[in-house]
Amino acid sequence: MSLVKRNYYNVPTLNRFFDDFFTKDLYWNGENASPKLNSQPAVNVKETNQSFDLELAAPGLGKGDFNIEVNNDVLSISFEKKTENEVKEESYNVREFGYQSFKRSFTLPETVNADKIQAKYEQGVLSLTIPKKPENQPQPIKTIKIS
Repeated sequence: MSLVKRNYYNVPTLNRFFDDFFTKDLYWNGENASPKLNSQPAVNVKETNQSFDLELAAPGLGKGDFNIEVNNDVLSISFEKKTENEVKEESYNVREFGYQSFKRSFTLPETVNADKIQAKYEQGVLSLTIPKKPENQPQPIKTIKIS
């Protein structure tokens, strides 16, 4: 006869189910449905000689859904959308509603010209171009003649 150590932590219990329900992220259909992780869209930032380019993935929205503001050198991009669907039949009523929102803020460096920021929304991607001030862009090489 040999000694067998049992790991009772692998056996789900009702108490652990409720603990996990309220303290861990939930997963449905293999994808994370936690509002904590889905509330911030992915953002790509690219720096060129002339500007900073931001791309924000936000499919299914319209360009009028966004609010873009600059206040005290902080660029804020936000969105809020509420949906409601109601079906009334003889024997039942179904009312579904949803709410989506996010806000991302970026501290702008002193090298940018915040007055000339441009934004466009195409195919689910919000693109912002934040131009650099001319004095902060690379200057062409000057050749000095010797007299």
